[in-house]
Amino acid sequence: MLKTSHVAVGAATVFVAYVMLILVGRAHGAPLTVIDDLVSIALTIPAIVFCAIAARSMRGRMRLAWLSIAIGLLGWGLGEVIWMHYELHLPEVPFPSIADAAYLVLPVGACLALLLFPVAGTQSRARLLLDGVIVALSLFLVSWVVILHPLYLAETPDRLGFAISLAYPISDIVLLTVAGVVLVRSSSDNRLSLTLLTAGVVCFAFSDSGFAYLTAGHRYASGDIIDIGWAAGLLLITVAAAAGREGAERQRDAFVLPGWASVWLPYAPLLVAAFVVAAQPVPVLQTRPVIIAAVILAVAVLARQFLAVRENRQLMAAVADQARHDPLTGLANRALFNERLNHAMQLRIHEGLPLAIVSIDLNDFKLVNDNLGHLVGDDLLIGVGRRLRNCVRGSGTVARLGGDEFSLLVAGGADAAERVGNRIVKAFEEPFQLSGHELLMRPSIGVAVADSDQPHLAAEELLRRADTAMYSAKRSRYRGVQVYNPDMRLLDDAADAAVFGAAGDKPGVGGVGTVLLLGKLRQAVDRAELTLVYQPKFDLRTTAMVGVEGLLRWPQPEGDALAPEEFLPLVRRHGLMGSVTQMVITRALDDALAWHRAGVDVPVAVNVFAPSIANAGLPAIIAKELSDRGLRPEALEVEITEDLFLDSTERTRAVLEQLRHNGIRVAIDDFGSGYSALSYLRDLPIDEVKLDRSFVAPILTDARAAAVVRAVVDLAHVLDLTVVVEGVEDAATAALVRELGCDIGQGFYYGAPVPPEELLRLVQSQAKGAST
Repeated sequence: MLKTSHVAVGAATVFVAYVMLILVGRAHGAPLTVIDDLVSIALTIPAIVFCAIAARSMRGRMRLAWLSIAIGLLGWGLGEVIWMHYELHLPEVPFPSIADAAYLVLPVGACLALLLFPVAGTQSRARLLLDGVIVALSLFLVSWVVILHPLYLAETPDRLGFAISLAYPISDIVLLTVAGVVLVRSSSDNRLSLTLLTAGVVCFAFSDSGFAYLTAGHRYASGDIIDIGWAAGLLLITVAAAAGREGAERQRDAFVLPGWASVWLPYAPLLVAAFVVAAQPVPVLQTRPVIIAAVILAVAVLARQFLAVRENRQLMAAVADQARHDPLTGLANRALFNERLNHAMQLRIHEGLPLAIVSIDLNDFKLVNDNLGHLVGDDLLIGVGRRLRNCVRGSGTVARLGGDEFSLLVAGGADAAERVGNRIVKAFEEPFQLSGHELLMRPSIGVAVADSDQPHLAAEELLRRADTAMYSAKRSRYRGVQVYNPDMRLLDDAADAAVFGAAGDKPGVGGVGTVLLLGKLRQAVDRAELTLVYQPKFDLRTTAMVGVEGLLRWPQPEGDALAPEEFLPLVRRHGLMGSVTQMVITRALDDALAWHRAGVDVPVAVNVFAPSIANAGLPAIIAKELSDRGLRPEALEVEITEDLFLDSTERTRAVLEQLRHNGIRVAIDDFGSGYSALSYLRDLPIDEVKLDRSFVAPILTDARAAAVVRAVVDLAHVLDLTVVVEGVEDAATAALVRELGCDIGQGFYYGAPVPPEELLRLVQSQAKGAST
């Protein structure tokens, strides 16, 4: 296929040769007529061919557009063949004739094609129509005083000939109007081909107008200088078709707002018309067509100005509205939410109307972006916004404050807010279906209420209380609606004091305190200051120690240590999980090596989170760590602690299968905590199931809970899985879980978590006691 540049070079060469032939004037009479007609026919053929090729390469409206141009050119070419026959075989070319009817097929086809071209922009169709009216009437006035008025005054008995003479310039005026309006509003994909096509239409218009003027005075003959316009038009249309075909092959899809051309388009022809008409004598201005056109022009300009002002006001309102809404979800943004919150607080003061804020944060949203990409994350946020809007049911304001944080402003007291919160909890029970993935997301929900008996409560304080309640729910992984109470503030203060040393230095929750805590946490991870303590696991039948679980701790300067639930949310949210997981594996294997050198081989279990499990290189990393220390694979057990598998289980299954192939046992931790699914037992290659303490706690007092545990144990044994029960705190629980068929027990009844050195002494003392 020829490129546009090649077609353009060839067209330019032909055009220059043709122009030189006419201007130099070496050919005269019949030879010039024959050459001129043959060149016109020859130039028409590639134009038709390229338009047909462009139509074939496109679909929908664009295919019809180029097909319409091809049909119009075919009619024009047929008219040129008939005209050539007349000139060669008749003493005088008849006018009007069948050739004129064929010629006029082109403006009709071209006009239809231009209307089929896609346009961009936000202007109304009424304004587009008025622009066309202004341009058409302006061009009509110019054409009238220059060309049509002399024809109108000429005495000719041939009314049909006069009508055909007028048909050429009038059809060109309509065509130029449509071309101009469409061009300035065209999308960037079609801008080049449409510009070339419009230029070709302009060339045809000049030649058609000249033809009508010369024919009226019987002065036209083939080879006239006006024929250059038709040749140029044919060549420009040919190049436009080649450019249009290449645009279809690139298949670009861009939206470009119309520029300044769409503003000055209707007024530039109007200004030209004003100058041309003003230079004419008064009798010309007093003719009926000029008066009618001028009146319609004035009305059209005034109507367009009115529409422009109205559309500008609508645009200003739309821009102001967009500035107060989140562009992704369409929900209110922070500015609009604060505005409505302040207004509601004023109503509470003056009219005693209570209100509440529901603060919502998605748990583990970062895992979605990290594993599935930001596009899926955006789709998830859109879906969340839709569900939250449905939960409010038309009353209240739903806002996205940033990231995965949402807030709801609810009219009414605590009962109304809790009803909305419970609807949210229920709405999130349904998984999100996104790009072939099924995601079950859990929100943390906090509620703060402003009643009429708290006149001095500020909007900022109410919002902070809702955030405090939400963070409290997030720390405890509470799945319900957490309502703010002052004790939460005290607990947060105590946690800050533990981290920062003095109560007087504690920052606010979710503000500077979080930033400082994150900075200290990053420093602790970089310096490997996080430690492991080990809780033993015992065989429920033999009471022998069969392994330990490594539990993460963060030592503080004051001598205390923070438990994982106090800092792991920051680890998850700020991308530290990979570093922490690597550190935990390294530290656990270092301790296992120290025990091995002391003559004690105790398997150690470590927690590995979803991003690491999804890492296909994890088995090789663990194998190298074991090999570097000379430890056997049985020294390590991997526990899957993440409660949400984000991708299809194929990649997770592949990693787990490789771990088991390398001799490393795999366990599902926290089974029964409300997030796990029985499908994990079926789909994932695992060796062990660890029942969560919340799953086991009620078995002493609830026969149904005990029956569920027995059923899970029986199912696990059928699947050849070992069952470990966590949270065994007393002898009665230990006896019952043994009776229910559990294999291994773990909890304070058997032993508290201890440092690695103390664990070694414990194992050695037990071994010494067993030997005696």
